[in-house]
Amino acid sequence: MASLSLDPHQHTLKKSISCYGVGLHSGDPVNLAIRPAPANSGIHFFRTDLDDKNGIPAHMDKVVDTRLATTIADKEMYVSTTEHLMAALRGFGVDNANIELDGAEVPIMDGSAGPFMLLLKRAGLKKQKAMRKVLRITKEIVYTSGDAEIKIVPYEGCKISGKINFADSLIKKQSYTLDLNSEQFTKEISRARTFGYVEQVEELWANGLAQGGNLSNVIAIHWDGKSILNEDGLRFTDEFIRHKVLDLIGDLALMGCPILGHVIASRCGHTQHLAFMKALAQATDCWEIVEMKTNGGHSVFHQVASSTKAIKEQIIPFFVPQPAHPAHQVARVSC
Repeated sequence: MASLSLDPHQHTLKKSISCYGVGLHSGDPVNLAIRPAPANSGIHFFRTDLDDKNGIPAHMDKVVDTRLATTIADKEMYVSTTEHLMAALRGFGVDNANIELDGAEVPIMDGSAGPFMLLLKRAGLKKQKAMRKVLRITKEIVYTSGDAEIKIVPYEGCKISGKINFADSLIKKQSYTLDLNSEQFTKEISRARTFGYVEQVEELWANGLAQGGNLSNVIAIHWDGKSILNEDGLRFTDEFIRHKVLDLIGDLALMGCPILGHVIASRCGHTQHLAFMKALAQATDCWEIVEMKTNGGHSVFHQVASSTKAIKEQIIPFFVPQPAHPAHQVARVSC
């Protein structure tokens, strides 16, 4: 097998970190903490305002809404707008962590994953003894819905490509490709902000949504479609497609483990991302779960049988391990 840049060991954080912000859609203040977790425990969200002891696994099987952002839920508990934080965790290389919120929405911060990356870097990575399990693509898989298409092809690494095509003269056609690693994610993707047309934002406001949205956390595209209202301008000339790639990385992190393959998405959003992940999970003859080795290669760890029963009984338990209850005596770093 080819040597991979992906570290073969699982990682968590060296220490806990926390921040304060507001929800993009609710406008409600929320405190967020990210804490270390044991190997093989995965990523879990906990609602401290609801005395949540079990947590919500960060997994595609828990997604309940993709209309404006990605929302996960378990019974009556839910957490929305997970994509930017999940992208930061994936981009930084965190396999196991417990995320605590005292509200229902991950804070929007500046509309990108940049502030979360700064927090994660302050906390630092801790290598764990357990080896990483990854989903390795062996055959091409294609999902289409109208003009939207996502496909994944075999690739000895993780590459993400995105394409968009808007009618306005500002965005027009944009494309971007990224070999996913911490350095490239931080430099090229993490600071790309969410965006929207002013008329869309006004409509959301009128319907009681996007209450936390403003020019400090959203790129607002002018009514004429030729410019933006943000005085500080764009961070990248193609910031729009970079943010789309950021969202895709965050949603794909809900597979529960890294993916070895090249994902190519065209004209897609959260709804198509979820549909693609479900199609991917069903296509059990096109992938295998492999365990990384210290020499940089990997070996087949588990091949899931091609049946719906196998998907429910084997994939979900494998990707959604039991949560480890978070510790409460931790250091605090404000952002």
